[in-house]
Amino acid sequence: MHRLQEFASAAAISLVAATAASAAPPDLRTPPPVIFLADNLDEVDGLGWCIDTIGRGLSDRLHAHSCKPRGGDVQFRISETTGQIRSVAFEGKCMAYLHPDDPSEPLGLVDCDAAASAQRFIYDPDSLTIRPSLDDTECLSVGVDSRSAGPFMSRDLGFSGCSEADMRFQQWIVRP
Repeated sequence: MHRLQEFASAAAISLVAATAASAAPPDLRTPPPVIFLADNLDEVDGLGWCIDTIGRGLSDRLHAHSCKPRGGDVQFRISETTGQIRSVAFEGKCMAYLHPDDPSEPLGLVDCDAAASAQRFIYDPDSLTIRPSLDDTECLSVGVDSRSAGPFMSRDLGFSGCSEADMRFQQWIVRP
């Protein structure tokens, strides 16, 4: 009887661990174009995680934020010709890998410049990763910890080693 209880306990623990490790897709309500994390992680309303400008309105800094149902500053698109990740809300503004050596502020939103290598990214639809053209061993990743952001949630956004981080934090879906 004791062995049966141990087996049942081990099976229950395995089931919980497998469920916690499996990806839960978000209930995305943001209109396209949008780039969002494939896993909802812990976003409490199930909205998912999108690239976003920090604060209200135009900002030169980016983070991951709950995908907003009305869109706005969480809407970005990847240009197939230039590899730029362009803001929909802020015409002429693109994501840039500005400070590869500063993990506290690696990304910025700057004037688009098709010649700027810091603004070129590669989206791999097979692995769902976004990599800077400057270093294809790095993948766009959300931070492990989430925090409150008014009625929504936010996380850090930056790059981490593609082979080092949990894939749930670096798999992105692009809806043009």
